Amino acid sequence: MNRRSPHIALLAALSLCSGTALAQDYPNKPIRLIIPYAAGSVAELIFRTLAPGIEASLNQRFIIEPKPGADGNIGAGEAARAAPDGYTLVLAPTANFAVGAHLFKDLTYDPINGFDYISVLADTWPFATVGPNVPAKSLKDLADYVRANPGKYNYGSQGSGSPTHLIGAAFSQITGNSMVHIPYKGTPPMVQALLAGDVQVTFASMTALLPQIKAGKLRPLAVMGRNRQAEFPDLPTTVEAGFPQLVMSNWWVLAAPKGTPPSIVSRLSSEARAALSAPEVRKKISEFGHNPVGSTPAETSAFVRSESARYKAIIEQGKITLN
Repeated sequence: MNRRSPHIALLAALSLCSGTALAQDYPNKPIRLIIPYAAGSVAELIFRTLAPGIEASLNQRFIIEPKPGADGNIGAGEAARAAPDGYTLVLAPTANFAVGAHLFKDLTYDPINGFDYISVLADTWPFATVGPNVPAKSLKDLADYVRANPGKYNYGSQGSGSPTHLIGAAFSQITGNSMVHIPYKGTPPMVQALLAGDVQVTFASMTALLPQIKAGKLRPLAVMGRNRQAEFPDLPTTVEAGFPQLVMSNWWVLAAPKGTPPSIVSRLSSEARAALSAPEVRKKISEFGHNPVGSTPAETSAFVRSESARYKAIIEQGKITLN
């Protein structure tokens, strides 16, 4: 037997006791929430909507700290390196937890193994949308057109590596790599390009496209989510349109640094799900163009791993880089 075993066992026991005491006393001070994007982002709006319910239950407040830069990787990396005591959390999207590891060679954190996942707070489903000069009336029509005209249809995104880019790449791969990706620096120039006919298709969120869709200038073909949208009850989902592999979303996940006591992670998840169940919270999040979700730590971890594997396959098949 290793002579050091008793010492190791003692240290482990002390560590466990310390962690248990920490969890029982939690929280006894404000909780810092890093959002790796600029102040006023949709993530901040979502969290501020449900925060009052969580704060009332925990009897502590959240200090929201925007940390923009490097496509969200600066803030996410800082959160991963924080003490795993439940007093630093991060709210980040698909790009940071499921995509970045497969695109950035110098990522300073491990999206899968560097966090304890708490809950999916919200997601938003993109619309497969065409510009005014595209004759397609359904997603199947569009697939037939692009297959018959390889290289003649462009799809626009808000930037290389964005969910809009990768969702478009998934559709292009399904149709024989028939489309050309045109990245833009943000949503407004992408929408203008779609209106002008510089690109023919996009797979952006309802929030980005709704004004132009309501004005009749753009035409949605399908919602890429689990259910039809209340504002467009006649618009089919991609499953109904015959493309079940294109149920895709951009989502926001609440996480803690790896090693946070499980009881703290579990409690935060329960509080988040309780806050998300309030009708007024659900209504407000829907007004931001998002769907309130809520999931357990185990469900969240399995979901993030699945999404990471999915985007890795899209990126590798499309040989996608940020260059």
